[in-house]
Order: sequence, then structure tokens, then C-alpha cells
Amino acid sequence: MIIQKRKLRIIVCIFVAMIIIVADSCKENRLESDPSFGFDKDGMLLIRGKRKFVIGAYHLPKTIKPFETLAKNGYNYVRVNNAEEMDTALKNNLYTWVYLNSIREDHRQEDKERIATLVNEYKTNPSLLFWEMEDEPAYTWNSAKPRILPAQMKETYDFIKKSDPEHLIITNHAPVNLISTLKKYNNSTDLVAVDVYPVVPYGIKPSYALFPDGLQGDLLNTYISQVGEYMDKMRLVVDHSKPVFAVLQGFAWELLKPEEERDTGMILFPSYEQLRFMAYDAIVHKANGILIWGTNYTPQPSSFMDGLNKVTTELAEMQDVLAAPAFELNINKTYHESGYSVDAGVEILVKKVNETSYILAVNSDKNPVKVSLHGLENYSGASVLKESRNLRINTGKLTDTFKPFDVHIYKLLNFN
Repeated sequence: MIIQKRKLRIIVCIFVAMIIIVADSCKENRLESDPSFGFDKDGMLLIRGKRKFVIGAYHLPKTIKPFETLAKNGYNYVRVNNAEEMDTALKNNLYTWVYLNSIREDHRQEDKERIATLVNEYKTNPSLLFWEMEDEPAYTWNSAKPRILPAQMKETYDFIKKSDPEHLIITNHAPVNLISTLKKYNNSTDLVAVDVYPVVPYGIKPSYALFPDGLQGDLLNTYISQVGEYMDKMRLVVDHSKPVFAVLQGFAWELLKPEEERDTGMILFPSYEQLRFMAYDAIVHKANGILIWGTNYTPQPSSFMDGLNKVTTELAEMQDVLAAPAFELNINKTYHESGYSVDAGVEILVKKVNETSYILAVNSDKNPVKVSLHGLENYSGASVLKESRNLRINTGKLTDTFKPFDVHIYKLLNFN
């Protein structure tokens, strides 16, 4: 009898332990329903007090299970159109955002009723992260006149917040307009994004959003390293007080045109190397998230999508590093003669997770460079992630070479 009781207690203990393990597993594999959203002092998103680097998609992939495909490839955030999509996103651990539009002067009551209906229907869904009102409100192609006035955005912002003060509101800006103009929209948004799509074939015929010189951006820097410069611009727009996201290129410009107007010789997608550089260039310039736009115009499956998925998967694997606060290391750079000038050169951002430091380094020049990073006396070497190589640090100096628009991620090794 005593033996049987002991066996019964053991069985009960095992059963309880299994329940606890399963419950913990389920908790780890679903989104939390506590509506606690905000952002840290450096703009990194906070969900239930935990820092989160956002990897998002404007469009669903063209697969049988698109939400599952996004989750598999590292995304944690997606734009949706209805409650069914929100629920499917939730099942795949994806946060969502919903587009609402703004209140128009000549349709005030109609727009208020529509927005109120959407907000009240979706605000309790655990997957909801942000609302979006209007895309590129300050931008009108070939005109200085704003498409949506700041006052219209502010009225809508206040209207939404009365019904739902918890969720944040995001506004995406075009990579143009004066900083002073874009600042006028700051009181109608909680965070901002900017879309930068710099891979454009030379000689493309002008089309919507492209300037006569065939470029989307309007900075002097016409190379893909302009992504980082636009991050700097947007941080000035928000006075370093709000999160800034980078919206990156998931398409070829020529495929945005009607099929009958396309020149097949002008179809140019960003390469994997360009995609990876643009993502890390934005991150080094302190982007708090990466969003991908335009994949609905892109053939799938394709080598481009393979490269894009490789990048988003890597970003997801780096989540803890990317979400960590910047870490100050007194690093100085010395360039070695390689037959080229150095303009922006190698730009870096240091992160620290627990006791391990990482240097995110991008070569923002169109030329190769060789550089030494000084000030690393506390480290013995570095493992270069995704490259299967290690470098020694001698007397506090790490030396490496970069191809044009190259990326190296150094995991610094402590002395034993």
C-alpha cells in the first residue's frame, strides 16, 4: 500500500510538471494580451516592458500559408486588412497594424463613424500593435503642396486616442520635404518611418515618385548608403524623441508600371548584398525597426525573395543584439592606403548583450577600404558572424577589409 501511494505521488508530480512545461511553452509561443505598449528613451519599442526590434512586412507573401511564411522568415509584424487576418497573424506570433485613413473635411461624419467602427472592433485584438492613418501625408508628387494637412492628421489622431489611448500610431514619410515641414506632423504620430528605395536602373523612364534624374531620393548621396542619411534626417524630424523605422525596397521600380509600359531591360532588383547593407546601414544609424514594402509587385518564388528572406531571417536571429541599447566604446579608426579616397568610410554601432559586445560595421563608401579599429584593449579577438572567420585583436587594435557597401558583424571575445 505504501509503495502504491508513493507511485501515485510520483505520477501526480510528473503530471503536474508536464502541465507546467506545456503551459510555459504555450506562453512562449503566443503574443501577450496585456496592452502595454510604448518605447524606450532611444526609441526602441517596448512591449510589456521588453525591448523589441521590429521586422515588418507591408504585404503578404504569395504562398499557401502567408502568415506562416512570414514568421518562418523572421518577421514579427505585418499590415492586415481585417479581423480574420489579425487572428491568423496572432496564431503565427505576428503583431499587426491597421490602416484607417484620416477625417476629411467634406466627409467628417462618415469618416468618424468608419474609423470608430474599426478602432472599437480591432483594439482588443492581442496582435494589434499600431494604427496608421495616412501614408506620406506631406508628399505630393511634383508639388510643394501637402497631400494631407497636419491639422487633419491631428484631428484624426485625437479622435483615435479617445477610443484607444493604448496603441501607438505610426506615420510613414517620403524621403523628401523639409525637416521643418515634416515636424508639423509630429503631434499626430507616436513614431515615424521613411521609405527609401535607392536601387534604380540607370536610364529608367520617369514615373510616379521618381525625379527627372531617375532617382527617388533627393540627397546628394545617390548610392544605397543614403538609407543611413535618411535615418539621420528622420531623427532630426522627431528631435530624437520618437522611434524611427526604415521602410526598405522589396520590389523593382519597373514592375510598378502597367505591364504594357514596362521595359524588361529596366527590371532591377536589389541584390542580397545590397539588401543586407541597407538593413544594417539603417540599424547603424539607429533605426528601431525595418519594414519591407513592395513585395506584392515581385515574382514569387524568386531569387530576390530568397535573398530578402535570408536578410530578415538574419535580423530575427540578431533580435537580442538589435534590441539592446547602444553601448559606448571609445573606438577610433585608422584607414590604410588602398588607392581610394575615404568619404563616409566605415560606420559602426556597438551593442552589448549580457557580457558580450558586438560591433555592427558598414562600409558606407562605394570603394573598398581597409581600417583598424582602436580602443579594444579589453578584448582578445572577434568572431565575424555569418562569415565563419575569426580575427585577433592585438594591443587593442582590430584590422579588417571591407568591400564597397560591405557589412561585418563582430562578436568581441573577452579574455579568459
